[in-house]
Amino acid sequence: MNGFDEYIIPYLISQVVSIIILIAAWKRTRWARWLFSALFFWASTTNMYIGLTDPDSYLDNARFAIPLYQDFINGWFSHYNHIIIPLIAIGQFFIAVGMLLHKWWVKLACIGSIIFLLSIAPLMIGSAFPFSITVSIAAVLILTDDDKNYIWKRQEKSVFTL
Repeated sequence: MNGFDEYIIPYLISQVVSIIILIAAWKRTRWARWLFSALFFWASTTNMYIGLTDPDSYLDNARFAIPLYQDFINGWFSHYNHIIIPLIAIGQFFIAVGMLLHKWWVKLACIGSIIFLLSIAPLMIGSAFPFSITVSIAAVLILTDDDKNYIWKRQEKSVFTL
């Protein structure tokens, strides 16, 4: 076993989810915002729980990461993960909420999600790479093509059609 076998099913599910989010962002940005919000709420609650109960479990991700990230995870991060992981969860919560709101909240949520997703890409299998790249592209589509109104309001016009 190469260590990847135990992750194959979650990895494949992640890739399917990333394609669904990308297609939603391309076709209907409002749907993609709902999906982003659900994804980041889930990530926020998961990371907050694990960050408060078992933060050292995240240290295992170093084995799949690029060398620079391995050094960071096994070094500085390993000493402060009990603080950093809950802070990440709070940021994910704000991204989830921002996707539901309007105007600059949506812009901040998109920019925050892009920064977060690109920063976890070097974790490779630990972040289901290329999930974070695919979903970052979806966030760019939302940022550029969405009307940025409240998620529950009817979209006034289709900002992107074929």
